[in-house]
Amino acid sequence: MKRFGSLRGSKKRKDQEVKAERRQSEPHGLLASGHSTPPTPVQATKPSFPLESYKQEPERLDARSRSYSSPPDTGQRFTVPGAQGFITTKPPAPQPFSNATSKSPVEIMLSSREHLMGSVEESDSDIYMRFMKSHKCYDIVPTSSKLVVFDTSLQVKKAFFALVANGVRAAPLWESKKQSFVGMLTITDFINILHRYYKSPMVQIYELEEHKIESWRELYLQETFKPLVNISPDASLFDAVYSLIKNKIHRLPVIDPISGNALYILTHKRILKFLQLFISEMPKPAFMKKTLEELGIGTYLNIAFIHPNTPIIKALSIFVERRVSALPVVDVSGKVVDIYSKFDVINLAAEKTYNNLDITVTQALRHRSQYFEGVVQCHRLESLETTVDRIVKAEVHRLVVVDEKESIVGIVSLSDILQALVLTPAGIDALYS
Repeated sequence: MKRFGSLRGSKKRKDQEVKAERRQSEPHGLLASGHSTPPTPVQATKPSFPLESYKQEPERLDARSRSYSSPPDTGQRFTVPGAQGFITTKPPAPQPFSNATSKSPVEIMLSSREHLMGSVEESDSDIYMRFMKSHKCYDIVPTSSKLVVFDTSLQVKKAFFALVANGVRAAPLWESKKQSFVGMLTITDFINILHRYYKSPMVQIYELEEHKIESWRELYLQETFKPLVNISPDASLFDAVYSLIKNKIHRLPVIDPISGNALYILTHKRILKFLQLFISEMPKPAFMKKTLEELGIGTYLNIAFIHPNTPIIKALSIFVERRVSALPVVDVSGKVVDIYSKFDVINLAAEKTYNNLDITVTQALRHRSQYFEGVVQCHRLESLETTVDRIVKAEVHRLVVVDEKESIVGIVSLSDILQALVLTPAGIDALYS
C-alpha cells in the first residue's frame, strides 16, 4: 500500500510539472493593454458548417434551450490593412435565460418531438411546417462561424475584395452615425455597379474605385430604398422561410433585438439542410412521392439563359433586368453545357478583370474558383423526395430541369422547394404573392 501511494504521489508530482511547463509555453489570451488578442486574418476556404454533427451535440442543445437572447458584444474584431471599417465577428456564446423553464433540456426536446410527430388523427401533410414552427432561428446557428461586417464608410472596391478574400457572398452594413445595421452588401451590388457604370474596356470604372458604400447606397437606392430585412434569434424557422421567400432575398441576417448584435446570416440552403437531417425521423407526407409536374414546382415559362459566346456585360444586364440568380449556358442545340451564377461574377473582382466586360462567358468561366457547384439536373417526372435529396447532397442553389435530350425546360430553386415543403401546406403562397 505504501509503495502504491508513493507511485501515485510521484505520478501526481510529474503531472503537475507537465502542466506547469505547458502553461508557460502556451500564449496568453490578453495583450499587455488588457484587450483580447485579435484574430489573425487568413485566406478563407469554402465555408463548411458541420450540420451532420447536430444530433451529436447534447451540450449545445443545452445551451440553445437556455438562451432566448444573445449576450453583449465580445469586442473581437480586426481591421484589414487598407480597409478601414471592415470587421469580422463571431457569434457569441449564449447566456442563460432569465425566465428559465422548470423542465430539463432533454424533456423539452422530447416534448417538442412528440408534438412534432403528432397524434395518429393529425394529418402528416403539414409535418414540415410544424417542424419549422417548433424550432427557432438560433437552433440553426453553428457553434462557431465567421461573420464579416462592413462599415458604410468603407470604399466599395475594398469591400468586394474583402468578400473575395474571406470567401463570403454578403456582409451586413453598419452605419456608425446611427449605430445600427442599415443593409446588406451583396454580389448583386457589385453587378449593379458594373452594369451601371461600364462603358468599354478603354474606360476605367472610376465609380468602383472612388465610391464609398454609403455614397453608392445614396445614389442607387435613393428611390428604391427599403429597410434592412432581418430576423430575431427567437423567431421560428417558419418565419425565416416566409421572410426569405416573401421578400425575394437570399440572405437573412439574424440580429439580436436587445444587444443589436448580428449573429449569423440565414440562407435557403442552410435551412433546407437542417430540415433534411430530421426528415428520416418524421412521417413522410404523401406529396413527397408526387412528381414536380403534378405539384407544379419550378419555373417553366420564359426561362432566362445565355450562350457560351455571350459577352459578360450582356449576362450582367440579364441579371439586373430579370432578377435571376443564375443563367444556364446553352449551346446551339439547346443542350445545357454550363451555368453562370451571380457568385461567378465576383471572380471578376478576384482576377481584377472587371474593366473588360466584353469577354465571353466561356472566357470568364476559365477563371472560376475550384468550388464550382456544377450543373445539377432533374426531370419534371421525378418525385419531390428525389429532388430534395439531390439538391441537398449536391449543395447547389438550383436544379436545371431538362428533357430527354438534355435541353433546358425549366428551373427548380431552393425557394420553390421550401415553398412546397413548408408554406404551401400552411396555405401560404409567398412565392408568387
